Amino acid sequence: MHLKARDLMKLSTSELNTKLDEAYRELFNLRFQRAQGQLKDDNAIKKTRHTIARIKTILRQRELAAMLTASRATEAEQA
Repeated sequence: MHLKARDLMKLSTSELNTKLDEAYRELFNLRFQRAQGQLKDDNAIKKTRHTIARIKTILRQRELAAMLTASRATEAEQA
């Protein structure tokens, strides 16, 4: 599972959380395969870690955007 950032941006937050869970499971399985000497693609762990980072970045961007929107709404109510 190696998704591009632009593809991930199109997904909803719940879908991103699901993809994040899947990526963590995949990372666990890849590490297990590496420990047993069965890992075929040496770059798979790196790619999966990058996918996890992309997903977490997008989730954090959305969280910050929601906080900013809420902050502006509160300021508008007070004015």
